[in-house]
Amino acid sequence: MAHRPHAFGLTGEVQRKIKGKYSEELEQGARTWIEAVLEIELVPGADPNTPLGERAFQESLKNGVVLCNLMNTIKPGSIKKINQNNMAFKMMENIENFLKAAENYGCKKIDIFQVVDLYERQNMTQVVNGIYALGRVTQKNGFMGPSLGPKEADSNPRNFDEDVLKAGQTVIGLQAGSNRGASQSGMNFGKTRSILD
Repeated sequence: MAHRPHAFGLTGEVQRKIKGKYSEELEQGARTWIEAVLEIELVPGADPNTPLGERAFQESLKNGVVLCNLMNTIKPGSIKKINQNNMAFKMMENIENFLKAAENYGCKKIDIFQVVDLYERQNMTQVVNGIYALGRVTQKNGFMGPSLGPKEADSNPRNFDEDVLKAGQTVIGLQAGSNRGASQSGMNFGKTRSILD
């Protein structure tokens, strides 16, 4: 990938805001989980207790092979073909296959990332969040390997009896505002206007 100049204006502002949200602590958690599930080092020889940093973490996942292997370890056979070729469209195809498999496994589309977020390092924060989303879903789906993040909550339906429902209909919620103290008495701004006939 060629070096890109710094963006200016609104685009630059958005990019700086996204990069400002990147957490090396969350990256380290995601990295540790991937390495534990696959029983490999993402970057051979790197200190396992020190975060890789946004660029090195992206480079370790960019070709999509690690992500595809991760998905196949979690749910065997979920990705049929993993491209080992380092051509751009093959690497992006691997990432896309991982994203589809993660969505089929139970990750919500809003929780995972887009191909360009990883491949072009557009939004590594979302990539890390997507890996955490997969980690949460693995716990919910009964994966017996290492876990990442809190377990995703199950549904929590509330069943109210008729008396409680009727009582709720008589209450005006504060979202609708309040009519207490809604008078204009004592409100005068500036000089009063006198009307003479």
